[in-house]
Amino acid sequence: MPTLPDFRLETYFSRWEFSARFHLTASDAQSMPVAELLALADDDGRERWESLTLGYTETRGLPALREEIARTYDSVVPEEVLCFAGAEEAILLAMQVLLEPDDHAVVLTPNYQAAETIPLSICEVTGVALRAEDDWALDLDAVEKALRPNTRVVSVNFPNNPTGAVPDLETWQSLVRLCDDRGITLFSDEVYRGLELDRPSLPQAADLSPKALSLNVMSKAYGLPGLRIGWIACRDRSVLDRLERAKHYTSICNSAPSEILALIGLRARDRLLERNRGIVAANLPVFDEFFARYPDLFEWRHPQGGCVCFPRYLGLDGVEAMCADLVDQAGVLLLPSSIYSSELTETPTDRFRVGVGRYGPAEALENWTTWLEKR
Repeated sequence: MPTLPDFRLETYFSRWEFSARFHLTASDAQSMPVAELLALADDDGRERWESLTLGYTETRGLPALREEIARTYDSVVPEEVLCFAGAEEAILLAMQVLLEPDDHAVVLTPNYQAAETIPLSICEVTGVALRAEDDWALDLDAVEKALRPNTRVVSVNFPNNPTGAVPDLETWQSLVRLCDDRGITLFSDEVYRGLELDRPSLPQAADLSPKALSLNVMSKAYGLPGLRIGWIACRDRSVLDRLERAKHYTSICNSAPSEILALIGLRARDRLLERNRGIVAANLPVFDEFFARYPDLFEWRHPQGGCVCFPRYLGLDGVEAMCADLVDQAGVLLLPSSIYSSELTETPTDRFRVGVGRYGPAEALENWTTWLEKR
């Protein structure tokens, strides 16, 4: 595979994520200590943890973990689940398995950078932009117009990172049907599913289509990124067979302790998701109050789902300068729109990503306020 470009987000985080005083752009929900997670364990989970030996694990994932993952779907059985070391490994290997140099893919923008740079390293890719002027709506007509006879994959992410957008149910089902009717594989990144506040979660792609791939992970909605456990669900078992063989060249298998902790977390998923939705719900009024003080500087809307969103900055200095000065002078970390620039479509240049899924944003917003008032 050709050399991939720098991963802008991770390069930026390498500089600031663990040195900035206030991480106000976190993409994950609030995590928890291991002791707190273990307190949620049932008898089987605790016994598995206490008797665990640190040997190699199965490439496809711990059977009990795959059974529990399958229970989060309506039409998926454990044999149709393959675990990975986080979601990034799954994205990399899925694109390598699904695409060949003569193929074509369609990818939505803005996006998590790997969603476009990995397929771009393999074949020709067309981007379709979410409509910022229409609250980041999915333009299904634009997706259809972008399709070609050799289109093999349509890659989407809902709830979307960074915008927090979620399409309506009819549009989502129409997208799934469009891909199925054309014999195209829908790759659906669903890592924020479960953090919707005012609407039900969309049906998962792997439940709606026998060919679609649904990606999920313990990192985002569940708030357990340190486990590095992700998965793909797909009812086309031949695809999973190819993915398993590809995984033999990367992680081979997952961390045994992480698999047990992920199993414990998934068995307690209702409590984890209720907790994390509660954090988002409590945080949104705090952000509302902050942004309402500065209507000449910001345009702010709640995310439709997930725990990240993409407000607009109206200041004359521009969003790149604002973000750079804010973290340097006040220790408040945001992600400027350049992190989400795309080779495929135009993307907004006046936006920044905010995370709303962690405890205690008030102190960071107070420091941001003080910085703004001193300018």
